[in-house]
Amino acid sequence: MSMDNLNPHGHDQSVGATEEARRRPATARQFDIRRVIGGLFTAYGAIVTLIGVFDGDSAIQKAQGVRINLWVGLGMLVFGVLMLLWQWRNPIEPPDTSGEEH
Repeated sequence: MSMDNLNPHGHDQSVGATEEARRRPATARQFDIRRVIGGLFTAYGAIVTLIGVFDGDSAIQKAQGVRINLWVGLGMLVFGVLMLLWQWRNPIEPPDTSGEEH
């Protein structure tokens, strides 16, 4: 162990730095806006689709014979799933801060 990695209390800083480096990508992915938007659209799309499946005749007549809740819900569901797939296929990379001094 070199003296360069010791903090003023005599503890090895490299252990904490590697743990922080492991947590950083997970934190960056957690706050990816695509995950938030995809999750909300998927949840709301599922709810609106279910409402559209069980619409009564009066709701269908209000929409001039179109099952508007069903079609809008399916559209929201598809959009939400596409956002989640995009986030899963192309995750963001956190900036490299290994050269920065704290």
